[in-house]
Amino acid sequence: MLKLSPDIKIMFSAAEKAASRSLLRDFGEVEQLQVSRKGPADFVSAADKRAEEILHEELSKARPEYGFIMEESGSIKGKKDAPIFVIDPLDGTTNFLHGIPHWCISIAIVENGKSKAGIVYNPISNELFFAEFGKGAFIGNKRLLVSGRNKLNTAVISGGSPVGSTPDSKEYRNQIKILQEQEVTFRCSGSAALDLCYVAAGRVDGYWGANISIWDVAAGILIVQEAKGSLTSLNPNNKDLLTSGNLLASNIHLHKNLQVLLGNVQ
Repeated sequence: MLKLSPDIKIMFSAAEKAASRSLLRDFGEVEQLQVSRKGPADFVSAADKRAEEILHEELSKARPEYGFIMEESGSIKGKKDAPIFVIDPLDGTTNFLHGIPHWCISIAIVENGKSKAGIVYNPISNELFFAEFGKGAFIGNKRLLVSGRNKLNTAVISGGSPVGSTPDSKEYRNQIKILQEQEVTFRCSGSAALDLCYVAAGRVDGYWGANISIWDVAAGILIVQEAKGSLTSLNPNNKDLLTSGNLLASNIHLHKNLQVLLGNVQ
């Protein structure tokens, strides 16, 4: 692996500890709980919180002045004008709950409203995606670069799964239908953070997600940017990538077409 910067080392070390002390052990127990309807969900919620506590403890030791935004515990203020750790201790909880080995830990350092460093760590595959602003994106020793595909009918696009029958979920289903009409291959992996990393790695050609939170994407956005990808908010009322909640990421060749298709759904 490349020599890691202090920021990346700190985040990776915390992620490894959260994985080894909590998540990997708990993931090994999930299959034994599948006979219960209530038990697994409660178990995974507890695992989520334990992992977050470890991440907070380890990162606080390394950067005591920093603030935090965390999925489970909310916001913790740091010193004035200090950067903020944005943490998702377990992105892909449904996968985790069902024993599907596709989930990750996502950590970003956000300063002045922009991600300046981030990691996404999949403990099952032992893959570490990471990036720092202006320094490129990597997996291990390999520099990441988005795909070069330029035709929708040869592209693989990943996205979230619409839930329920809300207006947002109806729109999302319409978006999937529009993509399928263009002969796009669609995948739903269950982890926004890993989807963004897969865009950066050229494994998929694009990703879009609705109703996503800052901790889902704070690291992944930077990783895509540093891999020469394109990102756009599809939220007409909020164009900030971190907080828009409706994000499109892809290679530069497909981005405009996808933006038109997905941004004009009625």
